[in-house]
Formats: sequence, C-alpha cells, structure tokens
Amino acid sequence: MEPLLHGMLLAFGLILPLGVQNIFVFTQGATHIKFTNALPSIVTAAICDTILISLAVTGVSFIVFNFIWLKNTIFFVGFLFLIYMGWMMWRDSSNVSKQPELNPFSPKKQITFAASVSLLNPHAIMDTIGVIGTSSLTYSGSDKWLFTLACIAISWLWFLGLAIAGRKIGQLDTNGKYLRYMNQFSAIIIWVMAFYIISQLFQKH
Repeated sequence: MEPLLHGMLLAFGLILPLGVQNIFVFTQGATHIKFTNALPSIVTAAICDTILISLAVTGVSFIVFNFIWLKNTIFFVGFLFLIYMGWMMWRDSSNVSKQPELNPFSPKKQITFAASVSLLNPHAIMDTIGVIGTSSLTYSGSDKWLFTLACIAISWLWFLGLAIAGRKIGQLDTNGKYLRYMNQFSAIIIWVMAFYIISQLFQKH
C-alpha cells in the first residue's frame, strides 16, 4: 500500500498547481456545449502524461536529457509553442459561444494542442523526470509498478474532473462573458509561463 499511496500523493501534488495543461483541459470543458466534445483534450492530455510517467520510471527520460542540446531545443520549441497558443486563445476568446459550430477547438485541434502543451512543456517534463522518476528509484518489482499505476490513475482522474468542473462553470455562464475572460486570463498565464521558460534557458548559459 505504501507505493500506491506515495504515487497518488506525489502525482496529485505535481498536477494540482495551475499549469498550461490544466488551463487548456478546463477551458475545453467549459466552452463545449456537450461534455463529450471535450474528451479529445482530456484523453490526449492523460495519454501524454502516461507516456511521460512511464518514460521517467523506466529511466529512458534520464538518458535523453543527458544531451544538453536536446534539452535546450525542447525548451526553445516549448517557448515558441506557448507564445502561439496564448495568441490563439486570446484571439479566439471573442468567438466563445454556446453554438457548437462556432467553437474554435475541433477534435483535431484539441488533440494537437493537448499533446503539444504536454510534450512541449519543459517544466512538466522536468517535474516528471526529476520528481516521479527519482522517487520511483526507491521501489523495485511490483512495488514500482504500483507506484507508476497510481501516478497514472491520478492523472486520468484529475483531467476528467477538471473538464467536468469547467463544464459546470460553462453551464452557469449563459452569455459567455466569463468564458471570454477565462480564455483571456488563460492566454496571459500561458505567455507568462513561456517567458519564464525562455528566461530559464538563458540562465543556463
């Protein structure tokens, strides 16, 4: 039970703070008229987290991030993408509507954005490697897999719950006013994170 509880608490602690993944999944739950229309973003974000956690626990990510040029490339690409995503959310905030055909995030777009904010988010990757990967080293055999599955389960449940919470708020906002503010606020948070990432890259040199 110890590795199971450890994995659950650790994953919850890492995923709880406000981040790009959380913002994106929440807004998708809020802006879609049907909850099922937000499933592409939920499932994609959860699958990406599953991949990152698995790579961290098996040690693959430790090897990959030994290459400084690769780490710097991921940081820079992540910065560019977050700038772009922030601009898209700010621009599309004026199009938020209860009419599904006006919703700017199609299933394909949701999958692309959710995968990008998960796999091109340097700090999410570093947290997974540095915290979950390192913590998994204390376990072996079935205990390690219990720890891993607990982390993955919390990730899936969290994104599902986040989208449900967003949907509830979306239902209360009948004229879309708060959803527009939410998108604009999300864009600002994403831009702040982007510049924080690039500042970290320059501090390394």
